[in-house]
Amino acid sequence: MPVHLIKIAVGCESVAHLREWQRDRLRETGKLQHVTRFTPKRADEIISGGSIYWIIGGEIRCRQRIRRLDAVTDDDGNPACALVLDTKVVEVAPVGRRPHQGWRYLDEKDAPPDLTELAKGRGDAMPPKLLAELRSLGLI
Repeated sequence: MPVHLIKIAVGCESVAHLREWQRDRLRETGKLQHVTRFTPKRADEIISGGSIYWIIGGEIRCRQRIRRLDAVTDDDGNPACALVLDTKVVEVAPVGRRPHQGWRYLDEKDAPPDLTELAKGRGDAMPPKLLAELRSLGLI
């Protein structure tokens, strides 16, 4: 069973903003990766189908498949890990999440469902803003 990572998309205002940032980075560098200081110890579980779930505005809002983990050096010459990401950003059912530094593991059972999966069960997914408002009112 795959394990996922969860990370705050610092400075990102929306899923569309994240897509824009990544589109620009891909155009500039030809690759899409997120460099992190530490290499996950559960690397085999991550690359066997894991994703990085992005926290935007205090909620888990989307995910991207992690294709591989590459050993790299950071700008200061220190060892680091590049999470090489798939270009497809998949929106998920928004789930509130408290801030934290760095990344954390997220077990498959705790990962929010993709919005496309929710839509299959009821014909159409609710817009993320509506879901957030209903959650803030304690209705879902």
